Amino acid sequence: MTKTTLHSLLQHRRVKVGHFVVEFATPGIGHMLRNAGCDFVFLDLEHSGFGFETVKAALRFFEAADVPVMLRVPSKETHHIARAMDMGAEGMIVPMLGTADEARTVLAAMKYAPEGTRGVALGIAHDAYRSAPVHEALAAANRRSVFIALIETEEGIENVEAIAAVDGVDCLWVGHFDLSVSMGIPGDFANPRFGAALLRIQAAARAHGKSLGRMVPSPEAAREAFMQGADFICYSGDVWLFQQALSQGVTAIRLSCEGESR
Repeated sequence: MTKTTLHSLLQHRRVKVGHFVVEFATPGIGHMLRNAGCDFVFLDLEHSGFGFETVKAALRFFEAADVPVMLRVPSKETHHIARAMDMGAEGMIVPMLGTADEARTVLAAMKYAPEGTRGVALGIAHDAYRSAPVHEALAAANRRSVFIALIETEEGIENVEAIAAVDGVDCLWVGHFDLSVSMGIPGDFANPRFGAALLRIQAAARAHGKSLGRMVPSPEAAREAFMQGADFICYSGDVWLFQQALSQGVTAIRLSCEGESR
């Protein structure tokens, strides 16, 4: 069976639907997402508190279920990026990306020579513990690695065209909450300034032939994002969906039982 990869998903602009995991890195999580119909997962280290040992295990859970992983590391530091790549991260996201030079620095940490400066460690997790001729292994690792440029600051907006033009940037991703905070309009997504920033990101992705991603809270918001050019749609997060479903069920039970007791 052919393995699903982020690289293969980037080859078309049909909608790809995923989910944000920030809490439940459990052994069954990959199969839960796959059986729910997810095409990918956005696994977060920035806000989750997950350590690298947890991430290494979670990457195996998603591999077993054939769910490609976008992994957000906690910083733009090379040691975070390189360790995550060695553990088998396929898609790399870093927080607060602001310039094209920063994008090139991230790519250098992700890619082996001649495309980058990543330290060589072959036959380990990212190679599925397989051996291969050196040149073949390096080239394969570079081919399968994907860089998702997270645009979530005013600096990122000002440089979005240059970031999108960098060879090796595969996808632009809208970090909507942090972007609104950076713009001085926290959570005001209806603000015309925020709308103009979105249009600029969308135009940069379209002009340079890059995919576009967004997190959305509802199917209605997902359709709107897709119509605006987003092909990677991350539907909510594990914590929020769990709380929402549990709250709805608990509330319905209370109302039903209280009604019977009157």
